[in-house]
Amino acid sequence: MEALFSWAINILITVYLIIDSKKYGKSPVLWGILGFFFGTIALGIYLIRTDRKLLGWIVLIVSTIFYILVILFFIAVLFLAFS
Repeated sequence: MEALFSWAINILITVYLIIDSKKYGKSPVLWGILGFFFGTIALGIYLIRTDRKLLGWIVLIVSTIFYILVILFFIAVLFLAFS
């Protein structure tokens, strides 16, 4: 269920980046690929590059903290499983 939610968010980000990048003269293919594979990090970078810096930095920092917490959680689970 969580994986389905994650894929849905990445697809929504991809569609948004493809549509919005045309308005700013950016490559829709490039931003679509980045949005699909990197999700919220690509969205944050895109918002910074298109002069929506405050929102972009907020998205980038929150998503980076989230990814770090997920990685630490998996490391903790692996450590507890093998100790």
